[in-house]
Amino acid sequence: MGAYILRRLVSAIAVMAVVGIFVFLLLRLAPGDPAAIIAGRSATAEVIAGIREQLGLNDPMPVQFIRWVRDMLGGDFGTSIYTGRPVVQLISQRLEPTVSVSILTMMLSVTVGVSFGILAAWRTGGVVDRFLTAFSALGFSVPVFVIGYFFIYFFAIRTHWLPVQGYAPIGEGLRPWFVHLILPTVALVLGFIAFIARVTRASMLEVLSEDYMRTAAAKGASSYAMLFHHALRNAGVPILTVVGISFAYLIGGVVLTETVFNIPGIGRLVVDAINNRDYPIIQSVLILTSGLYVLINLTVDLAYTLIDPRIRY
Repeated sequence: MGAYILRRLVSAIAVMAVVGIFVFLLLRLAPGDPAAIIAGRSATAEVIAGIREQLGLNDPMPVQFIRWVRDMLGGDFGTSIYTGRPVVQLISQRLEPTVSVSILTMMLSVTVGVSFGILAAWRTGGVVDRFLTAFSALGFSVPVFVIGYFFIYFFAIRTHWLPVQGYAPIGEGLRPWFVHLILPTVALVLGFIAFIARVTRASMLEVLSEDYMRTAAAKGASSYAMLFHHALRNAGVPILTVVGISFAYLIGGVVLTETVFNIPGIGRLVVDAINNRDYPIIQSVLILTSGLYVLINLTVDLAYTLIDPRIRY
């Protein structure tokens, strides 16, 4: 296990290096000049040239890349070109809304999705199974922003049950924090529930058809024991895999959700940074996101051994 973890860490470093090079070159080669955006439309060429020199944008790309990597390894993610504030400070200020939406989304997705999948597999062809089929088609086909705008129109504008947009920090109280997260979380969670539930159902059906499950039933095992002690444990690897994949999909979903519901999270920060050609913010968020994704993949791989003792690295 130790050797496997070491190999994975080495491969993770290689992946992050490739991601860093790709992100750096992609932003530098894309059209648009951040110095011109900062200077404004009426700025002269001399003013723009002075800003480029101040920001170090006139240096060769290898020099800019080495300087960026060196500062980042030292914990300095740079300064925002547009606001002049440290990138770490901007990200930390936007972290709470994004983490709140992400945690609630994954908790609901895993709890409801796995429960629906188990019930649908246990009663194949029943009401829950047919409902799951219809719900999955809806969750897969309708984009997040369409669901979000529908929720805003019905639950906020028409009925005034919930806030239209915005975010209330948890420090202002648990109730306003939760109320502002209901619509964005539900809009984001529908697709993940459908995804996890379908995979759970398929995996459970495969396990329930095995001979040892019929043997357990013949020995008088209860429905609870058959579902959770025998079937779910053996079906856990595909379910855990799809939960890990859902974390990756969640990154893109949060960006759309925060934009639709005007939540001041990291997703909105990235969108504003792209519009302003703010290289340090875009690079930092992409690197941190990639690192989180690599860490989740490693955690999921290691968790396989806890679910299925037959798996050894």
